[in-house]
Amino acid sequence: MGVLAGGIRSFSSLALLAGGLALTSLGPVQAGDPPGPTEINGQKVLTLVGREPPALRCNNNMQIAAELSNIYKIPVLIMPVSLAKPGTKAPTVWYGKDLMAEDGGVNDGMVTFSQLADVLEIDDVPKLPLKGRLMDADVKPKFDILKQQIKTVP
Repeated sequence: MGVLAGGIRSFSSLALLAGGLALTSLGPVQAGDPPGPTEINGQKVLTLVGREPPALRCNNNMQIAAELSNIYKIPVLIMPVSLAKPGTKAPTVWYGKDLMAEDGGVNDGMVTFSQLADVLEIDDVPKLPLKGRLMDADVKPKFDILKQQIKTVP
């Protein structure tokens, strides 16, 4: 869990960590709780549950998580719905134990950068000393185009 303590270093690490955490015994889970740890080293975890394969809202949530992890030191867990507890809807997003979005419910399963960044600012989540490459002036415009293309594919 050392990678999580210092913040996610790469988005590919997220998938590996999600798979590893999903297979770990997480103890008793209450209805409505996230399907993984809600805190790591005293820091709230951003948990995303996605469809298989991910669709528009799931992809959007993962892109938002990538942007946030390029600015904030925040542990992120991405889990496919088949590895979540029975009855979990996808897409769903939690920040700690707080439900931020759920398919058919709160925000209909999709979050925005501003929604989560505002919550992280209020929680005084530490920022990375340097912004990640995703925020570079030569990368950010291309990333924004990619996000828009994902949203417009039928």
